[in-house]
Amino acid sequence: MRLHFFFLLLGVSFFSNAQRGVRIGYIDMNYILENVAEYNEAKSQLDTKVRKWKSEIDALNGEVEILKTTLKNEKVLLTKELIEEREEDIYFKEKEITEYQLKRFGASGDLIKQKQRLIQPIQDQVFNSVQEIAKLKKYDFILDKSGDAVMLYSADRYDISDLVLRKITRSAQRKQIQGKREKRALEAEEDNSIEVDKELQERRAAAEAKIAERERIIKEKRAERERLREEKIKEYEERRNKLLEARKRKRDSILAIRKKNSK
Repeated sequence: MRLHFFFLLLGVSFFSNAQRGVRIGYIDMNYILENVAEYNEAKSQLDTKVRKWKSEIDALNGEVEILKTTLKNEKVLLTKELIEEREEDIYFKEKEITEYQLKRFGASGDLIKQKQRLIQPIQDQVFNSVQEIAKLKKYDFILDKSGDAVMLYSADRYDISDLVLRKITRSAQRKQIQGKREKRALEAEEDNSIEVDKELQERRAAAEAKIAERERIIKEKRAERERLREEKIKEYEERRNKLLEARKRKRDSILAIRKKNSK
């Protein structure tokens, strides 16, 4: 329903802005986050904690399984009261495990809180960078390719993921720079790079296409040379075999004549 409403708004905007033209770009949030060092570091910290929590839960479940196995093996030797007491212990331990799982992985558990603490600031950086680029480049819409809005086709020239990633990287660099001259130089470079980046990307894409085409031609020529070489080898082998067969026939003929004359 949310997607239908989104595309309805998108269609209305297209209609209302048809005369001036609508500028649309898109990002791949997963691609951006995977290339941000702070995000990978935060994710690594979170993964370490998750593994630790799961290991603790597995250990607790192992203890419960031992209690169940022991009770099963000793049940015939125990009184009804002792059996009920042990079953109650097992019940409370299982309840503790469930509560611990909710504490760590529940809807308001530690995992969600840690994600918000570690990852949310980085996601906010991405959103802020997207807004700045959208205002500067006068985009009407910027979609997230990895989000709910399913994109059946997206041309690379509308992908601004690298622009966002570069802006985040330069923002981090700016925080580390102390001198005013270096800061001004970096800001000037940022202002120019937004427009230049697309041109550089197009040049890079064209250069890569040329390299790919050149490699294709070289590969085809190499394959053609290999084919001709194999054909020559095959022709040589065929001539050689024919020559050997002719010599053998001649030798057999001479031997047959000699054998006949000797009789």
